[in-house]
Amino acid sequence: MNVGFIGLGQMGRAIATNLARAGHRLTVWNRSPGPVEPLVALGAEAAARPRDAARADVLMTMLADDEAVRSVLLEQGALEGARPGLVHVNLATVSVALARELARLHRERGLAYVAAPVFGRPDVAREAKLNVVVAGESSAVSRVEPLLKAIGQRLWPVGSEPERANVVKLAGNFMIASALETMGEAVALARAYSVEGAQLLEILTSTLFASPVYQGYGRLIAEQRFEPASFRMQLGLKDVRLALHAGEAAHVPMPFASVLRDNLLAAVAAGEADLDWAALARIASRRAGLP
Repeated sequence: MNVGFIGLGQMGRAIATNLARAGHRLTVWNRSPGPVEPLVALGAEAAARPRDAARADVLMTMLADDEAVRSVLLEQGALEGARPGLVHVNLATVSVALARELARLHRERGLAYVAAPVFGRPDVAREAKLNVVVAGESSAVSRVEPLLKAIGQRLWPVGSEPERANVVKLAGNFMIASALETMGEAVALARAYSVEGAQLLEILTSTLFASPVYQGYGRLIAEQRFEPASFRMQLGLKDVRLALHAGEAAHVPMPFASVLRDNLLAAVAAGEADLDWAALARIASRRAGLP
């Protein structure tokens, strides 16, 4: 399949690499040229502009936030340059409001829009074991299903309205942030009574909380290993804010999300914006006066 791919950060690069290895013909664009070169070595073509990548059967984008999506798709003309009948698959975590706007803009141009945000960190993406939450018109989803199966271990369809997939993604990231905060507070409590945080997390993530989120992030917290970041604190703050905005729009109170937003903001204010968001767990220890 002819695929345009825009956005080659850690996640995008891993996903695009798996698509190339699966035999799909890629045209790739990234704001900085460095990540393009390894894809070209795998047979991809480098696009001079975002709109050049949109002259394909399918366009896949993995961009950081709403602002980046607007810049590439609208301001830099990727949608205007799109091939008629194109299916655009947005892999990124974006706001519910933008998801609805993009669905409308695509319909107006005779293009199909599929939201397919993913669960999994870059190491999971490299192994093509992402969980892909997908929403869009069934005919469009069917067309891109081979691509999504090439990058993930399971597809989770949630309906025809694209924003549904984004709500699931935001809810999931809210739950991960909640787990980070919970582990941080639990570690601070244990440390105040001379129990090592690493020991506490080993016990709990091997028994009551033996799940990928607690185990994976628990190791990072126990080892204080927050660099290099697989998911930056700044992005975590963005996602919790988007969850709050979605909740407010639907009159859904999310009191704990407000706590998380403030704690993530405190971490960013402390100069930790580029650390892995697992470092959120340190906030509780600092509040308790623990080193």
